Amino acid sequence: MKILCVAEKPSIAKEVANILGGGNVRVRSSKNKYIKNYDFRYSFPSTGFCDVTMTSVLGHITNLDFPSSYSWGKCSPRTLFTAEILTKITQKEVFDNISSEARNSSKLMIWTDCDREGEYIGKEIFDAARKGNSQITLNNVWRSKFSHLGRQHILSAANAPIQLDMKAANAVQCRMEVDLRVGLSFTRLLTDNLKNAKIIKDKEVASYGTCQFPTLGFVVDRYKRVKNFKSEPFWYIEPMIRKESKKTSFNWVRGNIFDRLYVMILYEKCLKNEFGTITKLETKSTSNYRPLPLTTVELQKDCARYFKMSAKSTLAAAEALYNRGFLSYPRTETDKYPSSLNLKDIFEKQKQDSRWGLWCNKLLTEGHETPRSGSHDDHAHPAIHPVNYVSIDSLNNQNEKKVYEYVVRRFLACCSKDAVGLQTSATLKWGDEFFTAKGLMVTERNYLDVFIYKKWDSSKPLPKLSEGEKVKISSGLMKEGKTSPPQLMTETELIALMDANGIGTDATIAEHIDKIISRKYVEKEKRGRVDYIVPSKLGLGLIEGFDKMEFEGISLSKPFLRKALENALQEICDGVKRKEEVVEEMNKIYNDAYDVCKRKESILTNSCRIANTVN
Repeated sequence: MKILCVAEKPSIAKEVANILGGGNVRVRSSKNKYIKNYDFRYSFPSTGFCDVTMTSVLGHITNLDFPSSYSWGKCSPRTLFTAEILTKITQKEVFDNISSEARNSSKLMIWTDCDREGEYIGKEIFDAARKGNSQITLNNVWRSKFSHLGRQHILSAANAPIQLDMKAANAVQCRMEVDLRVGLSFTRLLTDNLKNAKIIKDKEVASYGTCQFPTLGFVVDRYKRVKNFKSEPFWYIEPMIRKESKKTSFNWVRGNIFDRLYVMILYEKCLKNEFGTITKLETKSTSNYRPLPLTTVELQKDCARYFKMSAKSTLAAAEALYNRGFLSYPRTETDKYPSSLNLKDIFEKQKQDSRWGLWCNKLLTEGHETPRSGSHDDHAHPAIHPVNYVSIDSLNNQNEKKVYEYVVRRFLACCSKDAVGLQTSATLKWGDEFFTAKGLMVTERNYLDVFIYKKWDSSKPLPKLSEGEKVKISSGLMKEGKTSPPQLMTETELIALMDANGIGTDATIAEHIDKIISRKYVEKEKRGRVDYIVPSKLGLGLIEGFDKMEFEGISLSKPFLRKALENALQEICDGVKRKEEVVEEMNKIYNDAYDVCKRKESILTNSCRIANTVN
């Protein structure tokens, strides 16, 4: 018996083949220079020893497209909503290699990433294998479930295969079809319109995407809020006491008030009192909680915050580390570790490091905490964690160094104790008004000593006070301030907004941000030490134009339509809806929106012209 195994990437195929083959592997070349075929023997529980060939693809080997008769300029963009869609082979050498290797195989085992996209690529592999051997059906297809390249984990995945999830594959095909029809029809409409109006050049493209434009919409909305912000004055009262040679200011419990006369009346009442009274004094223990296990979105947000890395660069570095067996699968929405994860084994591997080795030894000798568990679980992959040790000095890529160190330190922090401190709060009554002052003393840093990215420091201590004590007001001022505008959008905030609104997935958020940058709809602007994302004049004009159009109950620049699609895709995965049903629903919505855009093209061009003239 021969079993054909196919991985999603060449590096995964090589690593899995070496693990299953026990190092006794014969390597053959294919017609594609990146693809190798690995021959070995392995004993599966249900078959015993058999011949195995492990090969791989390079991601997708097919894509969806329209027939050539629907090329740009040959038809109205509107016809794309009902045009025939073809599945075209894009990696012919890879496709043919699978077909050829499947001819003498009895079973197919798929080793793609365990997410929706991996299920669809698994279906593409199945189609290629079936073309070479019609005896291979879904009934004799195995699907491995793995999240990292640890030896025991891979052996367990090989010995307990599951079925290919065709519902998830259908959900991906649904999303691809909707994105193809909507993206190309609107892109052609926008591009032709803006070229005719001389807003973009002949060789430029004004693309539209169902994730792309809501992402741009977030940036434009923040930019307009900042630009249109009008500062307002407010007033507040700030008393100060001097004790033990320390000056301590108190904050008014009323906060900031926008009525100057009202504050003046209250302030004058306070000034009649030379002394104030400490009415309440409370000291209590407080904690700074260790982080939750790491998701893709949190990794991207923190790398943008701490290292100024783009979401795309972060994911690229994490995937490179995963492909070499150093990290678990980096595309996950799960913020918990499985109970089967051997924490001590990871500590043992990491204790050789000069940077965090002593901390690992401490966790091994003094004991570790049970990591916290979040509320998210994609039921495909655990939270991101280190799998094998590598010295970061041996890594040549700077981004990989930063990502690996961050992931290790985050994992160790998850297994450490919370930081602990004492929070002292004093309440001062001055006249009829109440004010508070707080002081923090960090008593145990715990996880903060290994998770060096987060700061939690002791504040200036309060002087020794007691309840009921009369204290002299050394200074009591009525102060004026002004409201501040919101900050421009950072990539960290944009990732968080996209995640919260269902725009893209943990795996595709980086691609959508990169797309609006490459299309020159937005640009990065450095102010001080912070990189902000701001809309270009074209990006601003496009969103304002779409916002001025009167669509019926929908918006092409807000996240609601895409979120509805993502919810529908989940319903396909759950078996509640069929792929064809969702495609028809979304086609109807976007087809009607297309008709509105076509009728109101001048609104879009005028908005772009106006935006282009504004400084």
